Amino acid sequence: MKTRISFAELSARERVRALLDPGTFRELIDPFERMRSPYLAEQRIVAQSDDGVVVARGTLGGENAVIVATDGRYLGGSIGEIGGAKIAGALECAADAWQRNERTRVAILFDSGGIRLQEANLGILAIAEICDAIVALRAFTPVIAIVAGRVGVYGGMSIAASLCSASIVSEGARVGLNGPDVVEEEAGLAELDARDRPLVWRATGGRRRHAQGQATRFVTDDVDVIRAALHELAIHVAPIAPIAPKIPIDPTLSLADFDRELGRRFS
Repeated sequence: MKTRISFAELSARERVRALLDPGTFRELIDPFERMRSPYLAEQRIVAQSDDGVVVARGTLGGENAVIVATDGRYLGGSIGEIGGAKIAGALECAADAWQRNERTRVAILFDSGGIRLQEANLGILAIAEICDAIVALRAFTPVIAIVAGRVGVYGGMSIAASLCSASIVSEGARVGLNGPDVVEEEAGLAELDARDRPLVWRATGGRRRHAQGQATRFVTDDVDVIRAALHELAIHVAPIAPIAPKIPIDPTLSLADFDRELGRRFS
C-alpha cells in the first residue's frame, strides 16, 4: 500500500521538486546567489538568502516547466522587493520562451500572507509586477495556482492567485484578501474571532472557496494527487486572451452621440 505524502508538510523547495519530473529540478537564483533583502537588518530580522522564494526549471509531464513557490515558514511567505522580482522575472522569462515557440508550463505555489510590511511601497510594487506578469503570461499558457500550504494566501498575493488561469486548493488551504488576524484587529471579535479555527476554515478554507466557484480543483493533501491535478489543468485549461485596450471616446460628444457611439462599438 502506497504511503500518502503530505504536500503541506514539505518545505517550499521540496514542494517544487515533488511536482517536477524526477531528476529535472534545477533552481534558479538559489541561496548561493545571496539575493537577500537589504531592508530587514535595521529591524533585526535575519535576511534569508533566497528571500523566501524558490524558482526552478525542469519538466512537467515531459514538457519544459517553471514552478515558483513562496516559503510560508519565512516571515509568513510575505513578498518584498527581491522575492517579487524573482517571481515576476521567472514569469516574464516563461512568456519570452513561448514567444520563441518554446512550450513552457507554469505553476505558482502560494503560501503567503501578502505584502511584506517591512518593505512598504516596494512590496506593493512587487505584487503589481507579479500580477502584470501573470496576466501577460496566461495569454500563452495556463498559469496554475496551487494553495495547499500552511499559511494559505492572503493580501496582495491572493489577488495574484485570483488572476491565475486555474487554481488547486486543499482542505487546509485558506484564501482571502484579509487574514483573520487583520479582520479581528480592524473589525473586532464581533466580526471574527481569529482563534476560532473551525470558523476561519469554514469562511476561507479550500473546501469553501471551491464550493463558491473560486477554485478549479479541490484535492486532498497528497503530493501525487496534487501533481495529477496540475498535469490535468496544464493540459486542458485554455490560454486567456488579453483584454483589449480601451478606445478613447471624444469627450466633446453630446450625451446622445455618446450613447450612439457606445452602441456602435459594443453591438
